[in-house]
Amino acid sequence: MEAVSIGTPVMWAGFIAFVIAMVMLDMFALGGSKPRKVGVKEAAVWSGLWFGLALAFNALLWWHLEGSVGREIADQKAIEFLTGYVIEKSLSVDNIFVFLLVFGYFSVPSEYQRRVLLYGVFGAIVMRAVMILAGAWLVREFAWVLYLFGAFLVVTGIRMLVMAEHEPDLARNPMLRWLRGHLRVTDDYHGEKFTVLKDGVRWFTPMFLVLVLIEATDLVFAVDSIPAIFAITTDPFIVFTSNIFAILGLRALYFLLADMADRFHLLKYGLAMVLTFIGAKMLIAPWYHMPTAASLAVVAIILTASVIASLMATRPGKA
Repeated sequence: MEAVSIGTPVMWAGFIAFVIAMVMLDMFALGGSKPRKVGVKEAAVWSGLWFGLALAFNALLWWHLEGSVGREIADQKAIEFLTGYVIEKSLSVDNIFVFLLVFGYFSVPSEYQRRVLLYGVFGAIVMRAVMILAGAWLVREFAWVLYLFGAFLVVTGIRMLVMAEHEPDLARNPMLRWLRGHLRVTDDYHGEKFTVLKDGVRWFTPMFLVLVLIEATDLVFAVDSIPAIFAITTDPFIVFTSNIFAILGLRALYFLLADMADRFHLLKYGLAMVLTFIGAKMLIAPWYHMPTAASLAVVAIILTASVIASLMATRPGKA
């Protein structure tokens, strides 16, 4: 299968410029230069803005393709983008559960969280870009790698389903133990700083350890999410844009869900089922090609059901 892209150099350059501009806007909008806690109302507004921008981009992409290559391809790419965006956005919720675990373990004050999340978004964008380019090359050169992606997603989904109620023990995390054994780490936070000078000696703050774990989390989830989007489309432009739009709204989504994440604990089962479904879809492709719209419907049903079940299980007065 050849990873052909509808993205022209102008489209790529324009989108990258848009991403840079929006990241800069996000940097100053959600926090500015001074530490402060981002409120739920503010986070909800920005989450809605990111979602609206993703839909607007999809509409603009459809309009451009409808006029240049025809309605059939425009419809196909638009549904591929929407499906990829929904999948990546839903999988990013699992990132948030881990972020909450990390921040809770290190007792990071709410007003200090927004900077490390910003760096997390930067890291996620860079890692996704590299992995998408590598994945597109692999698919172009070795079409059979899609079946490896499918098998990996099935195994990951099943493992995620079995381990849904298990929380990692950060005290035993090998990377964290290594960092603490090889770096000078202060006992207290120094604002949002990652390093400080004490008597002419460079010390790392606990915030630096948080940053390393956040970036490691981004890498782990990128390994899961990139194969998932290749199950929907092998077009590098669609893969990249849908991924990046999902990542851009991650920081606002975190602040929106941070105080009520416990109400969505069953969503982990839904995400595990989504990964398993997507992996199975890739494995049966030689015998049955499921339309992208049907895949979107299945994913939407699974996610909606898991969210409703979560809210019902945790409604006030429910034991």
